[in-house]
Amino acid sequence: MGLNKIILAFFFFCFGFLASAQSAQVKGVILDKNNRPVANVNVSCLGIGTQSNANGYYVLTVPANQKAIVVFSHVSLKKVTATITLKSNEEYEFNLVMSDQDEQMGEIVITSNNKKRVQGITAIEPEMIRKIPGANAGVENILKSLPGVNSNNELSTQYAVRGGNYDENLVYVNEVEVYRPFLIRSGQQEGLSFTNTDLVQNVDFSAGGFQAKYGDKLSSVLDITYRKPTQFGAVAEASFLGASAAVDAVSKNGKWSEVTGIRYRNNSLLVNSQETETNYTPTFVDFQTNVNFKPSDKWEFSFLGNVSQNDYQYQPLTRQTNFGTIDEPMALLIYYEGQEKDKYTTYFGAVKSTYTASEKSTYKWIVSAYHTQEQEHFDILAQYRLGEVDSNIGSDTFGDVAFTRGIGSQLNHARNDLDALIINTELKGIHNFKKNQLEWGAKFTRESIRDRVIEWEVIDSAGFSINPPIAILPKNDQPYSSYTGPLVPYNNVRATNFVDINRFSGYVQWSRKGYLGGNELWMNAGVRSQNWNVSGDGITSSTQVTFSPRAQISLKPNWNKDMFFRLSGGLYHQPPSYRELRDADGVVQPDVKAQQSIHVVLSNDYSFKMWKRPFKMVSEIYYKSLTVVNPYTLDNVRIRYEAANNAKAYAQGFDFRLNGEFVPGTESWFSFGYLKTEENIDNKGYISRPTDQRLKFALLFQDYMPNIPSIKLYLNLVYNTGLPGGSPSYSDPYLYQNRLRDYRRADVGFSKVLIDAQNPSTKKWLKSFKELAIGLEIFNLFDNQNAITNTWVRDVYSKNQYAIPNYMTTRVFNLKLNMRF
Repeated sequence: MGLNKIILAFFFFCFGFLASAQSAQVKGVILDKNNRPVANVNVSCLGIGTQSNANGYYVLTVPANQKAIVVFSHVSLKKVTATITLKSNEEYEFNLVMSDQDEQMGEIVITSNNKKRVQGITAIEPEMIRKIPGANAGVENILKSLPGVNSNNELSTQYAVRGGNYDENLVYVNEVEVYRPFLIRSGQQEGLSFTNTDLVQNVDFSAGGFQAKYGDKLSSVLDITYRKPTQFGAVAEASFLGASAAVDAVSKNGKWSEVTGIRYRNNSLLVNSQETETNYTPTFVDFQTNVNFKPSDKWEFSFLGNVSQNDYQYQPLTRQTNFGTIDEPMALLIYYEGQEKDKYTTYFGAVKSTYTASEKSTYKWIVSAYHTQEQEHFDILAQYRLGEVDSNIGSDTFGDVAFTRGIGSQLNHARNDLDALIINTELKGIHNFKKNQLEWGAKFTRESIRDRVIEWEVIDSAGFSINPPIAILPKNDQPYSSYTGPLVPYNNVRATNFVDINRFSGYVQWSRKGYLGGNELWMNAGVRSQNWNVSGDGITSSTQVTFSPRAQISLKPNWNKDMFFRLSGGLYHQPPSYRELRDADGVVQPDVKAQQSIHVVLSNDYSFKMWKRPFKMVSEIYYKSLTVVNPYTLDNVRIRYEAANNAKAYAQGFDFRLNGEFVPGTESWFSFGYLKTEENIDNKGYISRPTDQRLKFALLFQDYMPNIPSIKLYLNLVYNTGLPGGSPSYSDPYLYQNRLRDYRRADVGFSKVLIDAQNPSTKKWLKSFKELAIGLEIFNLFDNQNAITNTWVRDVYSKNQYAIPNYMTTRVFNLKLNMRF
């Protein structure tokens, strides 16, 4: 594709000069009864025809606003006839399974009432999630390429959305809310996301302005559905980062089905590429199963279970970080003693029953339990030298520290243990009448937390112990005069908390489809409410209530162009979780209020044709006004709250995404986001929040060699401007508003399909494979130095503190083997 064509097309869609004919488009993948792609299927309508390619993919243009008869025919399979009614410029995905026995006929009446489009939900194909490369591949890896979603930590699955933090995102799997461990402080400790991509059927994501049926969080909703298999199948994957396997099974009568997966991951390959040399022996293992039982047309039952264990053992050895300027290069050298032993074990189980009372009414009852046992134990002594680097290229000591400006040591100790049990029970109902839909739900949650915090830090510089800046102690002007005050840790947190939180929440919402003149109109209005009580040993019981009204209105004008407009928003509350109740000293503050935010989101959705292929452009403008904000600091992925509602804030921005078939038969997209978020703490004035990610560009691209389609390429590019770099412990954030360097990352993957339906193996031992592919992944292709946080080091001679960046992973190569049976 030439550069001139790309530039010309870009201006066309920006200014909306694309002409639209009165036609629509049907596309999809054609499979046989063994779920293998079928090539050379003739697809025709009113004399216009096409053929499916080697991957079973086809695209056909059909007349709009009338019944169109589409015929699918193949020399060895029975003909299929479908009658489809589509709106002008509409794109409908029709995936077909062709049989060699029975001829199929049917009528599918489709209008542009696309539910996800109406609600402002982004749908992501599971196949794309499994193939796009990333240091932490999976659902979250794809989310980070969307506008408004930001992360500068490739080792973590956590993400921030439109100025929120990691605790402000809702995650559902099969309509069940899932949780993450409490004590995780760095991305390399996470290992595995809860979501097993081998089991995924649908992935839907909303970055704001979501409906009342979704829970009480401020930023986003990730709604994942695991698949219900229709036949036996198995997949497996192995790489230098770990291995996974999943099995689909179905009973003979079709009433029982299950999909089960197991995963193992080892991040040594990535962590060993960092500047700190370590002995690192992690083990991340998880087992998941989703079992479905449908005894009748009215009843359906399912069970979702998960057991996960992260065993993290970390022994740092040495580190050298060069920083400064060309004129004044400096380096930090650290020699470590000690180790860290962390373990996170979680158990999760959920049972859901669905009762279809009639065509108009459906009821669901969901019961779930989440149990986590976490330990964080470490004793690490870091002895450092801060010095000037020899920058003379001809010198024998080039690159070494020629003059030491400061020495010191830092001892960190922790014995943190947490045991949490969260139980939920929820009843939901859906009722349809004429053009209206009514949804309601009621939920009870019980959270029992048992937490012990013992954590302290001692800093010594040039042989003198440094006192905490907040302590009221005698003046320390060593070495000019002797110090007579007590020697205390620079940071010391000790607390034991036994906390119980009971939550009652509910929602009701109404949806309606209608017309405004000749334009289609969708409306949704609802309200959520939550009542919660915090109690425990030594805690004064506290009860609070919130009400959150929300609304959406979507309009599809009766234009030739396929335009869609949506306005959504409301009042959103986030009642505090246990992490938000615990202050910097580890003490629970039960009177912390729910943070609240007024959301306003205005969006435009435009579908069009370019190069005779489908494309979609989505743009959104948003504004959030936040009050009773609970300020926090962010260190890697660890969030520490003040446990006080002493701030107000705002977030505003613009998101843009263009996605479509830049290469026929594959989906790619380009994203751009602008964000500004600031907070005002104790009326001192507005400063940047820790997630103030100003600019974001991302490109997700798929391609294949036209003459050798079995060789495929996957590219994942992300550029983020730098986040605020944080401040030293106990320091005033208003005095530290420096930013980290920009985050730039490119991950690329190459795949060679050795066996599939078009290339079966003639060797007997390989015939059991439906698909076999080998791939090469290159993480951080251009070897950019990206920083996640700063290490603050004191120079006792100049009395300066230096912000020394903690760099992320360098370029890493990974081999991967994929198998499907």
